[in-house]
Amino acid sequence: MDMHGKPDVVDKRHLRSIKTKQKLLEAAREVFLEEGFQKGTISQMIKKAGIGYGTAYVHFEGKEEILMVLMDDVMEKFYEIAEVSFVPETKEEARQIILLQATAFLKMAETERRMMQLFEQAIGISHSISTKWRAIREKFIQRISKDIAFAQACGLARAELNNSLVARGWFFTNEMYLWEIVRNEHQGTVEEIAQTMTAVYANGLYI
Repeated sequence: MDMHGKPDVVDKRHLRSIKTKQKLLEAAREVFLEEGFQKGTISQMIKKAGIGYGTAYVHFEGKEEILMVLMDDVMEKFYEIAEVSFVPETKEEARQIILLQATAFLKMAETERRMMQLFEQAIGISHSISTKWRAIREKFIQRISKDIAFAQACGLARAELNNSLVARGWFFTNEMYLWEIVRNEHQGTVEEIAQTMTAVYANGLYI
């Protein structure tokens, strides 16, 4: 720190900026859940957060950008499930890991149902949110593809199958059930859905 204490001033400003951004995100989450994506306004969020208009627009261009940050926060919880270490030595071990992941993924859809309902609304209305969801989807598909490639290299999975196409099919299956759970339209329990999905997938892919 220099004589004038400038780094301290910068640090305090930075900390204040982070706190302001967090306040706005928390307020936005409440407004979105109360009003929905279409009716919720950035003005309501700013009022609830108790911050100035100018300050809010320093952090976000509008409500779509705010929702994207909230999407990242929620989807990171799902992605942590996909990131579980995948180094099976047998078909059965692979099946067990996949079953645990599928079950955790769908249970997370139950836990985050209200936020996921909000995201589904926004995906249907906003081009930028829809584009954001496609990017999230691709991130999952790339991770799944990597796991399949590992299993193929180890001789556990069918080498003649295109790992990227298989990964897309597996994610789309998960995604379909995820939205059914979010809408409360699912048939059977999460455990039954995960077991059925996993059996069909693992028996088709693994040798």
